[in-house]
Amino acid sequence: MATIESENSKDSSYDRIVEVKAFDETKLGVKGLLDSGITKIPRMFYHAKVNDNNKTTPNDLMFNVPIIDLKDIDTNSSIRVEALDKIRRASKEWGFFQVVNHGIGVEVLDEMLCGIRRFHEQDAEVRKTFYSRDQSKKFRYFSNGSLFTNPAANWRDSIAFFSSSDPPNLEEIPAVCRDIVVEYTDKIRAFGLTMFELFSEALGLPTSYLNELDSIKGEFHLCHYYPPCPEPELTMGTSKHTDISFMTILLQDQIGGLEVLHENQWVDVHPVHGSLVINIGDLLQLLTNDMFVSVYHRVLSKDIGPRISVASFFKSPFSKNASTIVGPIKELLSKDNPPIYRDTTIEDVTAHYFKKGLDGNSSLHPFRLRNG
Repeated sequence: MATIESENSKDSSYDRIVEVKAFDETKLGVKGLLDSGITKIPRMFYHAKVNDNNKTTPNDLMFNVPIIDLKDIDTNSSIRVEALDKIRRASKEWGFFQVVNHGIGVEVLDEMLCGIRRFHEQDAEVRKTFYSRDQSKKFRYFSNGSLFTNPAANWRDSIAFFSSSDPPNLEEIPAVCRDIVVEYTDKIRAFGLTMFELFSEALGLPTSYLNELDSIKGEFHLCHYYPPCPEPELTMGTSKHTDISFMTILLQDQIGGLEVLHENQWVDVHPVHGSLVINIGDLLQLLTNDMFVSVYHRVLSKDIGPRISVASFFKSPFSKNASTIVGPIKELLSKDNPPIYRDTTIEDVTAHYFKKGLDGNSSLHPFRLRNG
């Protein structure tokens, strides 16, 4: 991909801002580009580091993202202990795992994916009425949240909304996906509480510990639509990044493309129908003093699709109580496990995260203690 970098640096006539602005003003996103019949992607989507790490072979069992079965964990204590051990190890070694038998029916998951697809594939003139970069809007549609600041745009469109704290009114949610959005977000919130209980127990804390923290409250949802890409080798669906949340619960369809960086290898998170993907966010890594880790992940662009995914962030960096103090949980610290991070605020961590953009670096570095 060095060729792209050299071409961009040599061509002084190229004005990326002009191209980005023209794209944004269509209010039709990447889907609009595809509908226009393009066979070459605009240069604003060129990524310099599409192939920045080796990929593992699909048959290497050492590099399979853990799948954890939650069936009967509430009624069988030995099964619960076994699941907690798997969650603890996956959260420390991978920062990513998939869960099955989580209690949300597969028909709900499938309909949520269909509802998001219906929104993105409705008539363009209807779709564009929801297009906005105004973060105060409770339900909005856009392409690339950091379109004007990131060095390259990603090949995807999104809708975004809160489901707690300050959720949209029912009439603000498009009718084409309203019922399933309400049902899915109610169920995913309840499951999020369950996951925080399991995390608490896996850390050796009381079951309710994490759920009693005000800092983790508030869910924010990003529903992505990745159209097929005419030149997938030149761009990314989502750039390499970590999540700023405490925890992210991801619903993905069967297209594939999500990868997690594990032992310096990009590993496929193979879609498992009916599963949910759980990943540790930066704030939970800080809270657990690196007992749980937030790891890099990305989404490849493909020439097939569309790929649909729904990322639910607990807690959103945009929530109102961002001034809450966060630091390593005191009950986890000891002489042998001194604090790695200083106490700070969600607001400060978030500000640094968005200032640096998707640059491939952890947002926690400035908050580490010198002896950490």
